[in-house]
Amino acid sequence: MEEELLKLYENWCGAAPAAVEALPGAGSNRAYYLFTGLDGRTVVGARGTSLDENEAFIYLAEHFRLCGLPVPQVLAVSPSRLCYLQTDLGRRSLFDALADGRRSGGHYSDEEKRLLRRTIAALPDVQVRGAQGLDFARCYPQEEMDTTGIFFDLNYFKYCFLKTTGLDFHEMKLEADFRAMARDLSAGRSDTFLYRDFQARNVMLDADGRPFFIDFQGGRRGPVEYDVASFLWQASARYPSDLREELAEVYLDALRRYVETDAARFRERLRLFVLFRTLQVLGAYGFRGYFEGKKHFLDSIRPAVRNLREQIDGGACPYPYLHALLTELTGLPRFSSEETAGETSAAGSAAPSRYDGNGPLKVRVFSFSYREGIPEDTSGNGGGYVFDCRSTHNPGRYEPYKKLTGLDAPVIRFLEDDGDILTFLDCVYRLADAHVSRYLQRGFTDLMFSFGCTGGRHRSVYAAQHLAEHLHAAFGVEVWLCHREQGIARYWSAAKG
Repeated sequence: MEEELLKLYENWCGAAPAAVEALPGAGSNRAYYLFTGLDGRTVVGARGTSLDENEAFIYLAEHFRLCGLPVPQVLAVSPSRLCYLQTDLGRRSLFDALADGRRSGGHYSDEEKRLLRRTIAALPDVQVRGAQGLDFARCYPQEEMDTTGIFFDLNYFKYCFLKTTGLDFHEMKLEADFRAMARDLSAGRSDTFLYRDFQARNVMLDADGRPFFIDFQGGRRGPVEYDVASFLWQASARYPSDLREELAEVYLDALRRYVETDAARFRERLRLFVLFRTLQVLGAYGFRGYFEGKKHFLDSIRPAVRNLREQIDGGACPYPYLHALLTELTGLPRFSSEETAGETSAAGSAAPSRYDGNGPLKVRVFSFSYREGIPEDTSGNGGGYVFDCRSTHNPGRYEPYKKLTGLDAPVIRFLEDDGDILTFLDCVYRLADAHVSRYLQRGFTDLMFSFGCTGGRHRSVYAAQHLAEHLHAAFGVEVWLCHREQGIARYWSAAKG
């Protein structure tokens, strides 16, 4: 429990809480807590790691509230602006309310459909009314969706998902199609608010089923089609096509309250945004799942690929090289609908975790903080090796190095001049080399190494980086490297021939 957040609550309430409960997190690094007062009143406390992201949420929440939109109210903010309290909207999300429909494979009840219609009909209120008087310069991390942001998302897909499949592809041809897509997506200027992460997990329901919206801090100026694509093609929802059509019509009727809308033009652009959004979420699932080992994202990969397969089969990709590449990707056996969960690693992992007579060895290397826990093994092999770097001299104890990491030259010089880490790594190299050699001989396809230290910034980062580079250079194997606490990842493909 963060002391700053507890103090903020006590200053706001005038008393210590009767109870504090940690709430489950999602994809972000924000931590949430439920505070219960002596009078039984509950509020939610949040602590973010990014000041700019916090400022965006605080500003947008107040602006939307003044617009009469159903969002949480920010009640108090700490002096550092990293912690804040907000109204408690309860524990029932739209995602939870639709659980039966998802489990049934997309057979949604009348009540579930009513909740969906009510939610998507409220989206134009946020997009149009919420944009009125909004200072987009205060959005995070950018004020509008532009070609730079589009390229970021497309490269996110390329590096965090496409490259995990091992498919060979022509970088320049793919780049040309990415440029064409970015040009088409950014055509025209929009003065509406793009929620960006409009999905069922970010909609809370009150006792009467009225939707309230959360996690809009990544929003910016942008086209309305993106949010509709995000909501109706959510990977795990499996909405049938007739329900998607119905909900799209409900949305268009609600949008027409604000602006004249060409339905044919809207649907044409929607198809392209569905494709783009699917590529973007696959990049996110690849990073959050393969690198960070978060089960929710791993479980979402195969449904997202299924969505992508349907789009490609339906002619949604007008870019020839990208169309051919995605056709090959969605046809890979590991993503086939006939597979059972027991036949794949981590619900559709990028490579088989046990020897199947095919495929190169993949080595995953992590740096981490023991405060945040050891990285989860998602391969099914039991976790591999975990090395404790805390026996070596810690540069983080000294002020000049505290804000740096094991990737920065001053920290590298400190560690190498001291020498402890080099002796430590000599032992690690001998063990790792013997193990990788044996795995290659036996045809195994997955091996994991994790390096931990106190903060996951200095010694563990240095050690993980050097082992990853050493193994790729020595054996030519595929290596995935993740500096978890920094959110930094790198990939080396397997050497050919």
